[in-house]
Amino acid sequence: MILMMKIYKTMDEQGLFREVNKAEKGCWVNLVAPTVQEINTLCHSIGVREDFIRYSLDIEERARIDVEDDQLLITTDIPIIEQDDNEISSDFSTIPLGMIVVRDDFFITVCTKETPILKEFIDCKIKNFFTFKKTRFILQILLKTATYYLSYLKHINRETDKAEYRLQKSMKNQELIKLLSLEKSLVYFTTSIKSNEIVMEKLLRGNYIKMYEEDEDILEDAIVENKQAMEMGTIYRDILSGTMDAYASVISNNLNIVMKFLTSVTIVMSIPTIVASLWGMNLINLPFANSDYGFPIILGISVLLSFGAWILMHKKNMF
Repeated sequence: MILMMKIYKTMDEQGLFREVNKAEKGCWVNLVAPTVQEINTLCHSIGVREDFIRYSLDIEERARIDVEDDQLLITTDIPIIEQDDNEISSDFSTIPLGMIVVRDDFFITVCTKETPILKEFIDCKIKNFFTFKKTRFILQILLKTATYYLSYLKHINRETDKAEYRLQKSMKNQELIKLLSLEKSLVYFTTSIKSNEIVMEKLLRGNYIKMYEEDEDILEDAIVENKQAMEMGTIYRDILSGTMDAYASVISNNLNIVMKFLTSVTIVMSIPTIVASLWGMNLINLPFANSDYGFPIILGISVLLSFGAWILMHKKNMF
């Protein structure tokens, strides 16, 4: 895991953006899985609350807004793709991202992992992005988060279609486990999206941050995108849940058919065994015991009885 603290700053109104060596007014401090030393250094240099950083590093932390004195913490859940060791398949999950505003001078983001959401800001792919415009920065992160949820939900839907196609060809546990994993990811997504919606609604109604007309437009766009992601996630989750139930019924029905067929075969095959066992006993005066054609006759009787049993079970749809 990469441990690092990097500091960035927009130098002028034209958007000149670069990395700096120390925290300055109007800068952005990006913490990714910071060490204890990095946390202590940042707390002593700019006076950020240590518990705010700790909250953001807790993977179980829920999306919320917290205000203490002259510092503001906004925690939101962001989507991530967790690649497994063999890099063949991936799982979707969510982790908290903390955004801390310190005395309206410093903006800090805290996360346990590197995220492509913040990387787009670092790579200057976001229009009208300035580190000193902290309100707009927060809202742009929320908007970009909702956009990534939509993108990952479409990815999950494509993965679901692929798993269903493979499952139609062969009923393997691997494909069922893949569908179960995707269903779990959708549960994580919809839960996190709902929490983010609450945070956005609080920002829209409350006075936590100063917002101008342009900022309100960004926040409204973020709310719309987030609601769309919520609707998509709910629909995909319901469809996948119904698909899982349908395949469970199909698998159970296939098993019943196989068991019914094997039972019918066992019954048919047991008739010659029973006949042979009866005529194989050392008793006197058994029918056809002294006949030169005894064996063909008994064999014919066994075949006729087995054939009759097969016809009877075939009429009852046992075969």
